[in-house]
Formats: sequence, structure tokens, C-alpha cells
Amino acid sequence: MKALPLIVTGVLLNAFAQIVMKKAVQAEGMQWSLMPLIRLFLNPWMLLCLTCYALSVVVWAAALKFVSVNFAYPFLALGFLANAFMCRLILGESIPTMRWVALAIIMAGVGLQAYSGKNEATPTPPTGRSR
Repeated sequence: MKALPLIVTGVLLNAFAQIVMKKAVQAEGMQWSLMPLIRLFLNPWMLLCLTCYALSVVVWAAALKFVSVNFAYPFLALGFLANAFMCRLILGESIPTMRWVALAIIMAGVGLQAYSGKNEATPTPPTGRSR
């Protein structure tokens, strides 16, 4: 299936964007006034965050060329797992045992939904203009 690597890449980019956003907020703080917001959005971590988000949208759009939205969208739940690992490895945050249990349940659900769509490897019919 061509879409799966794209879906996973999009999810990982999105999860990583959350990590670097946290780094930006740690570096600049978060205040609701113009100059601090400008500083925050010009911080290299925030620029990396926004770049990751933009790339994740492009990759996600490419994935949707191959599968239906109702098949692809539940894979976004993988972001919970990716985020937990990245938080632990990059930010040094602790993950309580109960959260790991919850993540395992989420992964079981994603696995079930992926298995239910194993015949969706064919592209969805095109809509709109064709080239």
C-alpha cells in the first residue's frame, strides 16, 4: 500500500512539531501581546514546528490520493504513541504506566481499523477536475 508510508510520515511530522513547539515556548515563554508573540514565532524552534506542520499537510494530501479519508484519519491516533516516545526521548518527560496502557488500547484500535481497510489499497475515485 503506497499510502501507509505517507500516513506514518505525516503523523511523525505532526508529533515532532508538538515537541519543537514545546521547545519554542520553553525558550520564549507564552504571552498574549504582540512583541512576545512575534519573538515566539521567529524562534528557530517555532519555525521548525511550522515547517513540520506544513510538510505534514503536504504528505497527508499525497496519502489521501491513494486511500479514503475514513481509512486514513484514524491513523492520526498513532500520533499519541509517537508523541509519548518523543516526549520521553527528547524532552525527558516521564510517562505514567496507566498512560502506556491507554496508548496500547489506542494502538489496538488503530490496528483493528487498519485491518478492516486492507482492501482499500486501490485509490479512491477522483473527484473534481482531472489533468
